[in-house]
Amino acid sequence: MSAAPIHLSRNGAVATVTLARPEVRNAFDAATIAALHAAFIELGAAPQVRVVVLAADGPAFSAGADLNWMREMAGYSDAENRDDGLKLARMLRAIADCPKPVIARVQGDAFAGGVGLVAACDLAVALQSARFCLSEVKLGLIPATIAPHVLRAMGPRAAQRYSLTAEVFDAATARQTGLIHEVATDAAALDAQVQQWCAALLAASPQALAAAKRLLADVAHRPLNEALLADTAVRIAEARSSAEGREGIAAFLAKRKPSWAQPS
Repeated sequence: MSAAPIHLSRNGAVATVTLARPEVRNAFDAATIAALHAAFIELGAAPQVRVVVLAADGPAFSAGADLNWMREMAGYSDAENRDDGLKLARMLRAIADCPKPVIARVQGDAFAGGVGLVAACDLAVALQSARFCLSEVKLGLIPATIAPHVLRAMGPRAAQRYSLTAEVFDAATARQTGLIHEVATDAAALDAQVQQWCAALLAASPQALAAAKRLLADVAHRPLNEALLADTAVRIAEARSSAEGREGIAAFLAKRKPSWAQPS
């Protein structure tokens, strides 16, 4: 029996999903994709979980697709390849659409689909030594399923450069493009940044965080017209009249912590 491709753990309201195939640089295959998809659907629905951290074992974060899996796919029919690609796309969407904030703890290299995993997360911090590469074109492939997330994270110009050239870039460049938000000098600093973000997220309203994620995804690139103005007005009205909205305002006025705030 093969080992589980991911590990799940929880510390209070923070759940950690750890890629657990260090022997293949955490490259993913069908089993890994299915496990990640199921984990993020489950954690998204778990009321006791408020933040999710995506981490990895070993020296690499993720090398993208497993070579043995890719070799197997060479014999797939067109319909089988489309179905397989859709499973990967749905897994990435499960991460991006998770109602809980998702933090990528990038302790090593992220190549190809590994970049997609980082881009699908809400926040990302990487070790200074981590390297990144959209390497698909070197294999005669394209970064198709990860493209929506990479474009959202890096912007079209940076995504265009690195998707076409397949250049390897460092953590500082990844931060400049927006793929990651912070660079850590060592493992201790990496964990400190994750903990800092967790503390900030646990101090926020879970309902508001989920609504803010939906808002940002829905309004991105929409024209600033009356329809968008009306949409945002409805959303703020719903937030103000919600139970957590009322509690947040009451706590602010009373100069106390809201009911959802976790101890720091």
